[in-house]
Amino acid sequence: MQLAEPSYVPENLVRMSGIHKWFGKVHALRGVDFEVNRAETVGLVGDNGAGKSTLIKVLSGYHKADKGQIFFEGTEVQLSSPKDARALGIETVYQEQALAPDLSISRNIFMGREPVTAMGFLNRKVMDEESMEALQSIGLSLRSPGLPINTLSGGQRQGVAIARALHFEAKLVILDEPTMALSVKEVREVLQFICQLKNKGISVIFITHNLYHVFSIADRIVVLAHGQKLADVKKEDTSVDNLANLIVKETMG
Repeated sequence: MQLAEPSYVPENLVRMSGIHKWFGKVHALRGVDFEVNRAETVGLVGDNGAGKSTLIKVLSGYHKADKGQIFFEGTEVQLSSPKDARALGIETVYQEQALAPDLSISRNIFMGREPVTAMGFLNRKVMDEESMEALQSIGLSLRSPGLPINTLSGGQRQGVAIARALHFEAKLVILDEPTMALSVKEVREVLQFICQLKNKGISVIFITHNLYHVFSIADRIVVLAHGQKLADVKKEDTSVDNLANLIVKETMG
């Protein structure tokens, strides 16, 4: 009996090739190549206007690339909406977190994807139980799934948003400035949550202006400037100072 050949599993989870994006006469992305491997944390850095947010919004389905290709798990995909991206397992946590401050933790985790009973009512028992499991899975201990979001610290809110992505079986989590305006203690919490994602085999894109934060947990760092990729280096092959000098030089130039 002949054994079947094992199916090829590409190392890349995501590969973006030659991505261009125009907004009127503004050429925001100029042929950017960008990839993320499985269970890899990639830092995406650069000054304001570098193209970081535009690139991620193309990957998360908010913008459509004007030119270029996107591959997910080795297959070319067309991302026309955030729903398309989520269907593949791409979850994005924006700087503002898209959380409803007056609603509970469990309502926020299931927002837009609420389970219902046979009678059509919200299944609050399932929401509460699964919310607590999601929080615990990233090491976030909160006393009740019924706590309103506006009673939580900034770090805890980021934890809820990350737990939501994890619960819905994300393969790739995109974090947009997750440590901005947080205290030192809260930053440490959020970085630990991100490490938990990696431990569970989930890929992460960490967009930030803070090189020290991203350097502490990234496997690889990509630098954008003026809509182009300036550098793509493994962490062990560079330093915070080298990256900072590169960004400053490009900005000044």
